[in-house]
Amino acid sequence: MDIVVTGRHCTISPELKELVSERLATIERLRDRVIRVEVEFQANEGKKHPADATTVQLTLRSRGPVIRAEANAEDKTAAFEMALDRLKSQLRRAADRRKTHRGLRAATISEFAPPVDERNGAPDEADDEVPTTNVAGLVVTGDGPLVVREKVFDAEPLTLAQALDEMELVGHDFFLYQDAESGRPSVVYRRKAYNYGVIQLNVG
Repeated sequence: MDIVVTGRHCTISPELKELVSERLATIERLRDRVIRVEVEFQANEGKKHPADATTVQLTLRSRGPVIRAEANAEDKTAAFEMALDRLKSQLRRAADRRKTHRGLRAATISEFAPPVDERNGAPDEADDEVPTTNVAGLVVTGDGPLVVREKVFDAEPLTLAQALDEMELVGHDFFLYQDAESGRPSVVYRRKAYNYGVIQLNVG
């Protein structure tokens, strides 16, 4: 297993690199066929809260999906330990989910309620003098408060079970994918405990 440690706006001491390597050795017991682990330390200059001074992101690359975990803390070691704990927790949750939901490929997830967008009153009329900006195909008036980040990923069709695995491994509460059986754009999301919901779109 290759371990790559980098720093952005900060230096990494040999002692810290040695600690990272020793602590990451335990990952191989939780995740087979680990090829590479990338550890990035970033100093967040200008942050008012001390707990946000350092960010650590761990990226685990194997023959399966990419797994990421991130944490902030006052110093590098504390941020790394928090990120490592989160990574291990994500791996354990994914393993527990596979044990609990075997045979999920043919199963369906019920009791989901799509989020409801309730708005009271009519939107204010836009001032003709306020500048508009086209962000990722969406027209933004003035300064927002809308913030848009556009990301495009290469993807292959997945089964529901595979999508759940990937959601657990990246540590998100939802995961967007194309269903391998129906071909529909789909989103799986976390509910309470080990319950999940899935939303699929009919396009046409």
